[in-house]
Amino acid sequence: MWSPYKKWLLRDLDRWRANGWLSEEGRAAIVADVQNSASAFSLASALGILASVLFGFAAISFVAAHWEDMPRLARLLFLLACVWAGYGVAGWLEMRGQTLLADAAVLFSSGMFGASIMLISQMYNISGDPADGILLWWMGTLLAGAVLRSNPTLALAMVLVGTWSFLHVSESNTVHWPFLIGWALVTAAFVWQRWWPGLHLSALTLSLFVVSLGYLLGKGHAHGLVAVLGVLAAIGSVAIEKTRFDLDHLATPLFVYAIAVTFAGLFALQFFESPSVAQLLLLAVVTLSLLLVAIAYALSKGNRGALWIGYMAFSTEILAIYGQTIGSILGTSLFFLIAAVIVAALAYLALRLARRSTNGEQPA
Repeated sequence: MWSPYKKWLLRDLDRWRANGWLSEEGRAAIVADVQNSASAFSLASALGILASVLFGFAAISFVAAHWEDMPRLARLLFLLACVWAGYGVAGWLEMRGQTLLADAAVLFSSGMFGASIMLISQMYNISGDPADGILLWWMGTLLAGAVLRSNPTLALAMVLVGTWSFLHVSESNTVHWPFLIGWALVTAAFVWQRWWPGLHLSALTLSLFVVSLGYLLGKGHAHGLVAVLGVLAAIGSVAIEKTRFDLDHLATPLFVYAIAVTFAGLFALQFFESPSVAQLLLLAVVTLSLLLVAIAYALSKGNRGALWIGYMAFSTEILAIYGQTIGSILGTSLFFLIAAVIVAALAYLALRLARRSTNGEQPA
């Protein structure tokens, strides 16, 4: 089960139990049933998707082995038959209530659609930009995923959008702004489907795009912009969590990705640019302070994802600073002394706030 949904469900069950609307036995039965359903879902979907991938490779391998022996018309008919056979099987499985396996069949058809684009281009010696083929592929995959409401197919569409954008960036070394159009279309499909794991994929893809801006804008020196965007996203997630309690399942993962983007920008400023010693020290203090604040907030909210990202980023920062300043023992010692003072001060502040909360006082 996806953890934000589980958190939301357990919270509601506890409230219903406290209000007397649900017995303890009923609560335990609901939790057990949902967990069993989640396990079955994970196993069936994983095996179904693996089967669709294997069927796709089997079909492509068959075509490749008999490519020269097959007339062009036979090649076209075989490829089209594979695509539409997948859709036909998906419809049959859907009518039998096998939604998960139907999704796998749609995914097979989408994979064969992409393979058909490449093979037909080769067959008719159609020269062009490979990214154009990926563009046609992700558009067809998005359409199939949205019309047939197949979440795995929509996930493939997002991966293809990222691949399409990566190919453009690799060729031009400039920002591929049309990526945002494809990203928004697939994300809208995720929202329409109310498939929250898909939104995780959207957030990850967008985070990578934002981080790439630091290497593509300003002749590769726009990492400060990346850090600022990450901080703004973190502030936005906190604001959503404070004002819209019904959207905390979105604000919680948003805070995780915001921390990662912020750290990526600050890390590049420190170690991929060429700051002076004073600038490096200032950036290090800012980075560690922000990470400590993020860790403290994550602890207060029980955001385990943000907590682990914060811990890993903090450790990476310390190790990188040590490696950067190892030539100067005095400088290294001074840095660790300053970092220790900052952490100790924040620990003291956290202790005072905890004592006030325990005594029922409101912090000033």
